[in-house]
Amino acid sequence: MHTLDDFDFDLPEALIALRPVRPRQASRMLVANGGIVDAKVSDLPDFLRAGDLLVFNNTKVIPARLSGQRTRETSHGTGVSNIEVNLIEKISADTWMSLAKPAKRLKLGDVIRFGDLAARVVSKSGGEVTLTFDQSGAALDNAIGVIGAMPLPPYIASKRAADAQDMDDYQTVFAKQSGAVAAPTASLHFDSDLLARLDKSGVKSTEVTLHVGAGTFLPVKVDNIEDHKMHSEWGEVSHEAADAINQTLKAGGRVIPVGTTALRLIETAAVQVGGIAPWVGDTDIFIRPGYEFKIADGLMTNFHLPKSTLMMLVSALIGYDKVKDIYAHAIDNGYRFFSYGDSSLLFRK
Repeated sequence: MHTLDDFDFDLPEALIALRPVRPRQASRMLVANGGIVDAKVSDLPDFLRAGDLLVFNNTKVIPARLSGQRTRETSHGTGVSNIEVNLIEKISADTWMSLAKPAKRLKLGDVIRFGDLAARVVSKSGGEVTLTFDQSGAALDNAIGVIGAMPLPPYIASKRAADAQDMDDYQTVFAKQSGAVAAPTASLHFDSDLLARLDKSGVKSTEVTLHVGAGTFLPVKVDNIEDHKMHSEWGEVSHEAADAINQTLKAGGRVIPVGTTALRLIETAAVQVGGIAPWVGDTDIFIRPGYEFKIADGLMTNFHLPKSTLMMLVSALIGYDKVKDIYAHAIDNGYRFFSYGDSSLLFRK
């Protein structure tokens, strides 16, 4: 039985990547398949076989960080407060659950103006605020796209503000389905050249959708990890993706999700060992040591936060002791960590 402290480690702050390397496939890649090999993402075709299948998450990150002003008439005149909002979950065509800062400046009925866009506070609980906008549907999506900034993870946002470069850097080259408020970061290492070389080498690919939520950054607060309740995220495995996965497994190829989001989704959609079905809905699957994998033969993923559910997932895949060795190696050898950091290619024990 593992406790939360089992997944802790000391990370030098200098190894937290604040920008990605360029070009995308120039990132380093630690490969673990028995031993440990230091490579680059550009070497990926050398570590895969013809007939293997990469599973990508094609979710598209919306620029969910909005900066606005709340104006309120008081007995002392007009009061103005600067408010920063991070959209975290779409409730309806015109309403979003969000995190507001400083939330204490807001009360029910307040209107926040973000340039030409306005939103009314319709509910509030702590720092969580539900906002109903004066636009809806595609018009609201377009307005957010114009005024919003990329919702960088807290460990980057605390060091620097999001800028125009992040609009490109924090989006995958195959992003299609809008709805994520965090990027499927393992996929940020891919560009058109690498995808073409993988295809030429006989490595196949398919796409699923899982809208990554802000909950991916929530800390685990219980000592006994079995008591942790996972956040829920919406996902879809299409008929085409399910067919590609089933055909790969039947032919003896390996199914390798790119990112923990894609892995969690295909394991949610699994109907048996070696079998998956089309699926759509919300998943809160919590993969931790002891989990029996049904679909994934490996995983391409970045290096994760201490004490995170993502560390627990990786430990379930390749073994707890192996993860400790890999992370010690990565730190000793200066790998870059987290969303804009380097990658790893891990094969199941």
